[in-house]
Amino acid sequence: MMAKSKIVKANEKIAEKVVGTFEKIEDTVVGGYSKIEDAFVDRYLTKDGETVADAKERLKKEREKRETEAVKNILATSGDKMQP
Repeated sequence: MMAKSKIVKANEKIAEKVVGTFEKIEDTVVGGYSKIEDAFVDRYLTKDGETVADAKERLKKEREKRETEAVKNILATSGDKMQP
């Protein structure tokens, strides 16, 4: 019984270290990506006097508008095909 308890405790410690290491790696990768994304938006997608955050918000709204229009177009054309 005692051996199993030691094994369980050892596995829990290993699991904690693995999860902690994974979280550190994830934070590093996501942070690096965010920096690259911000630099790209700043260099190529901002308009005069616009901040990176403003540009991202504008781009998000533009994408949502395009997606909404695309869905409307699909629904409008599929409605035509459904009629005899």
